[in-house]
Order: sequence, then C-alpha cells, then structure tokens
Amino acid sequence: MAESSFKSKPHSPQKLRATKSVLDGKNLELLRHLRNAPRLAVSELARRVGMSAPAVRERIARLEENGVIARWRLELDPVALGFPLLAFVRVRPMPGQLPKVAELAQRIPQVVECHRTTGEDCFIMKVYFVAMEELDQVLDQFLAHGQTTTSLVQSTPVPSRDLPLPGRAGRPARGLRG
Repeated sequence: MAESSFKSKPHSPQKLRATKSVLDGKNLELLRHLRNAPRLAVSELARRVGMSAPAVRERIARLEENGVIARWRLELDPVALGFPLLAFVRVRPMPGQLPKVAELAQRIPQVVECHRTTGEDCFIMKVYFVAMEELDQVLDQFLAHGQTTTSLVQSTPVPSRDLPLPGRAGRPARGLRG
C-alpha cells in the first residue's frame, strides 16, 4: 500500500527530549512575551528579558529548529473576509476512499482544517462558507467518497487559544485556574 500525504508523523522520543531541553526559564519567558506581542521587536524583547538582541535571536532560532515555535502566522477574521458561516463536517469514507477524502480536503480552500480521527468517522473538517449553497457544493464533493455529517456553528464560547506554557518545573500546567 502506498504512503499517503495526509498521515502525520508522531514526534520521536529524541525530538520530544530535545524540545524539553530548550524549554528553560529564559525561553519560557521569551515565549510568554511573544505570545502576548508576537510583533515585538527583538531589541525590545531582549530588553524585557535582560539579554542581548543576538542572544534572543539565537534562542528564537533554536525554538524554531526544535519545533517549539511551529510557525509565525497572521490570523484573519473570516467574517471580515466575507465568510460568515462555519461548519464542522465529519466524513465516513467508503472502503478504499480514505486517501481520496484527504486529498479532496487539501484542494478545497474553504476547508481550513482537516483532522484524521478515531471512531465511526475518519475525518473532521472545519469549513467556512458564504452561503448554504456553497456548503452544499462542498458537501457534494465529499459525498462521492463517503457519508458526511454536518454541524453548523451557532456561536463560539471558547475561541481558538494557545495551550498553557509549562510551569517552572518544565511540566505542563495542571488543574483549573479561577
């Protein structure tokens, strides 16, 4: 069976160890500042953490190389771009159609996320669209490869947010904070 482009590779134990080793106190402080103000100039960031600008640049580069900083991105408002409607679409592919569903999701620009999942459905996708007719067109393409279940989003009480940074001991934060 041929390898498919939709498979994600799990992190190797070596990469996880390397990532943990770069999450020292100074790097966590840098990440906190970058999370709150990602456009902060390196010179200002260096001043805030009490380091030289070249040292901060080197640390940021190491965080990128180790995959802690996965990417730098601009978040746009879908409504402002003319995409007021959002749906989550689950797809249960017919036998032999799994790779085709993943490839189709990659080609459709309204599909902004596609995740391979466990359970009865194999995929869940986040799809933005202008009008219900557009959703119909997107769904029709997937129906050629399997069954779909669609949930329209009414509101978003918890918008996308960052995970908590590890605590001082380098462990993920635990428990609820009030």
